[in-house]
Amino acid sequence: MPNPADEPGSALWSHLLALPKAEVHVHLEGSLDADQLALLAAQAGQPLPRPREQLFQFSGLADFLHFLDWACGLVRSHEQLAAIAYAFCSRMAASGTGYADVIVNPTHWPAWRERPGAMVQALDDGFRMAEQDGLPPVGLCISLLRTQSAAQAVDLVDELFRLRHPRVVALSVDGNEALAGRTGPRFAEAFRKAGAHGLRRTVHAGESSGPDGVRDALDLLGADRIDHGVRAVEDPALVARLAELGIPLGVCPGSNLALGLYASMEEHPINRLRLAGVRVSVNTDDPALFGTSLVQEYARCVSAYGWDDGVLRALAGNAVQASFAAPEIKARLVGQLAAWQAG
Repeated sequence: MPNPADEPGSALWSHLLALPKAEVHVHLEGSLDADQLALLAAQAGQPLPRPREQLFQFSGLADFLHFLDWACGLVRSHEQLAAIAYAFCSRMAASGTGYADVIVNPTHWPAWRERPGAMVQALDDGFRMAEQDGLPPVGLCISLLRTQSAAQAVDLVDELFRLRHPRVVALSVDGNEALAGRTGPRFAEAFRKAGAHGLRRTVHAGESSGPDGVRDALDLLGADRIDHGVRAVEDPALVARLAELGIPLGVCPGSNLALGLYASMEEHPINRLRLAGVRVSVNTDDPALFGTSLVQEYARCVSAYGWDDGVLRALAGNAVQASFAAPEIKARLVGQLAAWQAG
């Protein structure tokens, strides 16, 4: 049952809303809410795939990823994509989020799959309009899909290097690890080139794969940050290595529960990883599709683990430092965190 203390309007909710926050593991594809999807479907002349009240009920990761492809397939114009970017910033602001690294995977968007440059420009137009209106800034992590080939991965990195767009801060890889199998060796060259070109590297691992996926992210892909990474907890030596190296994990508790990775917050390992010295942060993954927000994710952790303000500031600080934001944005958020705890 929901805890009333965690609900909007409660003292805890207001406290967490005021907490200066960054988010480092959130997908643009998963930020389209039911109203946006209904409008886009009407504009495209397509029916919803199931009744609206059941739209975000998923049977597992594969069903979820199939839904993402349908949703993104509705977006066909520059103006629609720019509006989605603007709406993303509005959602951030409503949760008290001061910066986000947002992941975008062109393979989910049929109209943009072969046009990453046009996609980046449309998104940048929306993000710039949002920032001009006082909404929070955003960096783009352009993501590979695990089923792509090594050549396709290198081609994407070369295209990003050709663009040299300041909005693009990182190369990412996502998708179903369990279905795709081991992909670290396939993408090693692309991630090596990305690092050589000055792009940061963030890797989905340790969700549908076990600790082996996290090791590949470190050893083969040179990950600066790992998205999920929670199954590293199954290997104590790997946990110790993550802590020693200071590699951040962008953890998404609500997503892990929604997709059946863990049955409860008590079973979820985010607090155990934190206590072991791993630099975990709290994130939403796909907030609209999972019916969550960054405030709600922090609230569920406070309720489950009893985190006090010191822990909250430390984890919010982890997210800020793990982000690929410009130094001045990080400095502003760090100062706001100090003022939040002092206040």
